Amino acid sequence: MYTSDNGKIWLATGSERVYLEPAMANRHGLIAGATGTGKTVTLKVVAESFSEMGVPVFIADIKGDVSGMCMPGSENKHIRRSIDTMGIENFNYTSFPVRFFDVYGRLGHPVRTTISDMGPELLARLLNLNDTQTGVLRIVFRIADDKGLLLIDLKDLRSMLQFAADNAAEYKIQYGNISAQSVGAIQRALLSLEDEGGNIFFGEPALDIKDWFDWGDDDRGMMNILECNELFQHPLLYGTFLLWMLTELYELLPEAGDLDKPKIAFFFDEAHLLFKDAPKALLEKVEQVVRLIRSKGVSVWFITQNPMDIPESVLAQIGNRVQHALRAYTPNEQKAIRAAARSFRVNEAFDTETVLQELATGEALVSVLDEKGVPGVVQRANILPPKSSMNAVDENMIATVISMSPLREKYSDAVDRESAYEILTADAAEAAKQAEEEARAKEEEKQRLAEEKAKAAEEKRKAAEEKKKEAERKAKEKEKEKNKRARKNSAVGKAASATLSTIGREVGRQLVRGLFGTLKK
Repeated sequence: MYTSDNGKIWLATGSERVYLEPAMANRHGLIAGATGTGKTVTLKVVAESFSEMGVPVFIADIKGDVSGMCMPGSENKHIRRSIDTMGIENFNYTSFPVRFFDVYGRLGHPVRTTISDMGPELLARLLNLNDTQTGVLRIVFRIADDKGLLLIDLKDLRSMLQFAADNAAEYKIQYGNISAQSVGAIQRALLSLEDEGGNIFFGEPALDIKDWFDWGDDDRGMMNILECNELFQHPLLYGTFLLWMLTELYELLPEAGDLDKPKIAFFFDEAHLLFKDAPKALLEKVEQVVRLIRSKGVSVWFITQNPMDIPESVLAQIGNRVQHALRAYTPNEQKAIRAAARSFRVNEAFDTETVLQELATGEALVSVLDEKGVPGVVQRANILPPKSSMNAVDENMIATVISMSPLREKYSDAVDRESAYEILTADAAEAAKQAEEEARAKEEEKQRLAEEKAKAAEEKRKAAEEKKKEAERKAKEKEKEKNKRARKNSAVGKAASATLSTIGREVGRQLVRGLFGTLKK
């Protein structure tokens, strides 16, 4: 453990004491070994030592046994034997300042982030998208950024995807093709993510990484413990979430150069999940973050069963190694043991490959960097015992710690402020209202024109009817006049006919008589 006389972390004891140089801790560390070989004890010893140095710590707690750090440890024969055989003086069981976090908000302060903060690359990995779908997701994020639309939760992203799809033709030239098939695939992936708790994870208030940089009343670094028992049931969400945290640290912290101790220590349990099924481009970014974040004063410790679970490019960045026992029942396991043995600087006192299979629980092969950054010769050593409790605490104790935390009010209640969903929904409603008004105006105009047309037709009909009536009237008058003239002509004709008839008769008679001569007198 950390001792004030030499300013180093006393980590283990073998043929000699093994000390971790605090100034070399930001060269990162690896704690590896089969299940039940003592990895968690090593994690706690290193984390407690950092805390005692005044370095805040973040730990992903998968099994729940790290939660006991808020309680002092208790004596047992194994710890007593370690204390006596290692010659540890003034060993005191003690608790450490602890804050609990939980993505699901049940056993810790709720941990949330926003869709915008996570970014398209990590989100694509979380959604298990292919390259084409990832490209479409990047475009959607770019459109949201250009339009000033904040993507906070899943409903924001769904709205943005739908908006991009609806306006794909407009954005195609500037951003690229947005296929309906890719948008549909992303929407389906979001449903799966929601089933895994993504609707809880994405939101506000988002986790402020700066809250990890805190200390207890005695100036010991705060233990920020993320309860991961439930989160670990969704490995992809677990790995992506921790990777996001590491990226946030990288973005937050300024360059620090060479420090006498780290600003914060970050412990990844089941670290292989960070890299499992990750595309090459993402692995390259992880390697870059791990390589560069040490210059910002962050000490990253990977905890895993087999060192081969960690990519070679990342292993190359690790300077401090604690290797617990490995089992070799298969050819692949034997290969892993040989690879692990070759990663250490040779100790002529023993065969590293053989010892790796003989190590007892709590015993490990340890290699750390010296003050010049040179890997030390591997040592077979026993890890010191932790000062805090090895047992998980119950939920009542966790609830008590949470209730006393100054972060309780900050993170307890979710907030849903105006973001992409609300803005796009309002825009859509306004557009629908405008379209409705335009349709209503168009219909009213159509109705007005129809009424005017009907009125004109009615007037035309009436005019035609009047014209017809006038024509009929005139025709009747004409007919009447005609009949009148006809009657007049008929009367005159009859009179004339009668006169003519009389005259005719008279003339006829005169003529007759004149002809016969009998009437002529």
